[in-house]
Amino acid sequence: MVDLDIKDRKILYQLDLTSRQSLSQIGKAVRLPKNVVAYRINKLVERGIITNFYTIIDAFRLGYLSVRLYLTYQYTTPSIEQNIVEHFKNNNLTYWIASTEGQYNLVIIMYIKDMNEFSRFWKETLIRYRPYFQHYYFSVYLQLIHYKNSYLLDDYNPQDRTKPESIGSGPPVAIDDMDFKILQNLANNSRMPLIEIANEVGATSSTIRTRIKRLEQEGIIQGYRTELDILKLGYRQFKVDINFDDYSKIDAVSRYISQNPHLYYITKTAGQNDFEVTFRVKNIEELHDIMNDLRTKFPKAIKDYNYFYITKHHKLQYMPEQHK
Repeated sequence: MVDLDIKDRKILYQLDLTSRQSLSQIGKAVRLPKNVVAYRINKLVERGIITNFYTIIDAFRLGYLSVRLYLTYQYTTPSIEQNIVEHFKNNNLTYWIASTEGQYNLVIIMYIKDMNEFSRFWKETLIRYRPYFQHYYFSVYLQLIHYKNSYLLDDYNPQDRTKPESIGSGPPVAIDDMDFKILQNLANNSRMPLIEIANEVGATSSTIRTRIKRLEQEGIIQGYRTELDILKLGYRQFKVDINFDDYSKIDAVSRYISQNPHLYYITKTAGQNDFEVTFRVKNIEELHDIMNDLRTKFPKAIKDYNYFYITKHHKLQYMPEQHK
């Protein structure tokens, strides 16, 4: 585990609020000269604490459907499991793949626009690997609410908890090939300078600036964040699936839990669970404390919950690979 000083944590927090802000803006917020901020950010990257600067893009607004697949293995070996992972990684439908510990072994999330393409891929998957799947479950994403890494600081601004990014928040918006290329460039490098994007796309910096502003206004770009190796900071990411006895309490539970600085995602799906939340905590005891507090606050609302945690990310692709 890496022990960071308060200045590094404040820099990480600022980058999580918006990773596209300038070094001068970050320096003003953390009270450091911009050259010192640049040095510290570079060190955080070198140490593998910052793994990526990414843009939250609402692919629902681009006309995509998001489907999640849970897999539980049987009769596998490490080699077979790696082959299964590579099979999903190499397909352009998948954008998020992770190994997990708990009730599932692998989670895959896909962007789907062509159901026939998805059907062919899934048929091929079952022909090759069905004997190794003890169970598999699909669910459809309806909305993903993405909260700030408030756990990084003891004195975070509570107002930041009220400004999460929301994926699946509105109807589709038409974009052209240039918009799509801009989004692809920003997806995995949210700090990419305008001039570099302009060179990649074949336009002027002024045009790129105008188009990015419009993509933000239309809700396609929801925000700019920083991907962290939280294991190096002493945290684990736990996914908790909650089922209700009293479903009418779901909005009240959502409002209450959103105040917790360890909450990272609220996920709304059409599938097997009523309510899904993701926390970043130091250990299982902290997770149980959060859930016990929730059950005490809403004693007749929650029926049960299950959880698992992520052990390894295999793919993080924040943008569909093809413009259809």
